Amino acid sequence: MASVHRQPKSPYWYGAFYNADGTRSFKSTKQRKKTDAMRICLEWSDLAAKGRAGHLTDQQARKVIADIYTRANRETLPSGTCREYLTSWLETKSLQIEDSSMIQYRLSVNTLLDYLKTKADRNFDTISLRDLTAFRDSMAKDKATGTMRKIIKILRAAWRQAFKDGMTQDNVFDKLPNPDKGEDLRRPFTDEEIKRILAVSNTEWRGLVLFGYYTGMRISDIAALTWANIDLENNELHTTVKKTKKPITLPLRDCLTAYLLKLPSSDDPQSPLFPEAYPSANNTGTLSNRFYDIMADAGIVPARGHQKAKEGRSQRRAMSDISFHSLRHSAASGLRNTGTTDAVAMAMLGHESKAIAAHYTKINQKALRAAVQGLPDITRLLEAKQ
Repeated sequence: MASVHRQPKSPYWYGAFYNADGTRSFKSTKQRKKTDAMRICLEWSDLAAKGRAGHLTDQQARKVIADIYTRANRETLPSGTCREYLTSWLETKSLQIEDSSMIQYRLSVNTLLDYLKTKADRNFDTISLRDLTAFRDSMAKDKATGTMRKIIKILRAAWRQAFKDGMTQDNVFDKLPNPDKGEDLRRPFTDEEIKRILAVSNTEWRGLVLFGYYTGMRISDIAALTWANIDLENNELHTTVKKTKKPITLPLRDCLTAYLLKLPSSDDPQSPLFPEAYPSANNTGTLSNRFYDIMADAGIVPARGHQKAKEGRSQRRAMSDISFHSLRHSAASGLRNTGTTDAVAMAMLGHESKAIAAHYTKINQKALRAAVQGLPDITRLLEAKQ
């Protein structure tokens, strides 16, 4: 039988009742009035009785919990379906991050919602660790490990926000192990490979390769550059990294400056540095596929198509050990070979903001410029072949 009691030095009434497993429970109702406390205690007792009889549904439990929460806090318990909350979360994120990143965010959310099907239209807090484990395992059938890890990372952030918003009592994604990362397959290009890539590249792609090697920037950031980002008088590059939204200033290697001076000039500072790549600056897949084709033309990777797999066939594709990002690895190797310190290399390839770089003042700028100039002139690799 349910009953309520006062505890010494506590302003609240405590409820006593039998749990669904038959054990006795004694917990605070968070109510100061005995009548309100008794009402809550009777509701707890009723739920426990239904549980013992095997008749308790999650909808009944949530309704009682919501009523108790409203009376105790004088506000409505946060609620909503998984689909509603994640859709709202995406709208909020779209105001905070770049459109190019939002493509991956929407893909991650839609991948989960498609898997959950009708369960996505149930209360957010009903999504269990078992559901998410099955979701992760289902992705292994047609997605690369790196893609899976990225999707889980994004969804984990959504669940952490949901926990802060009171949508769930438990962040189940924090309990979900990541797919095995395995060995990092990416490696630097060899000098011979860079020579062959430059040999089959047109003028624009040679420039993209040079910028990738001497700045370590992502291909989307390089494709988005305009002449306004270039200061030829001081041999510097000024831009903002899309992913981190940090402004950066990087010195230009003299061979990179020589390349820029040979390009057709423009009176419009907003003219793109790379007109062919510029329209795809927000579509890294297109640029990455084009660079893969260049590597294939150079004979350093097997040729492949870019059409989607037919229905019923796996779309998973083996990851290449080299890509445009490998130019960043090549730059890192070059810096190590010239004896550049880790701090200076991080300032260059880590793309520290001006606020952090200011800590080093002019000394850091001199060291950074010396490090860039110490990198080998890869344009001479092509001259050596000719």
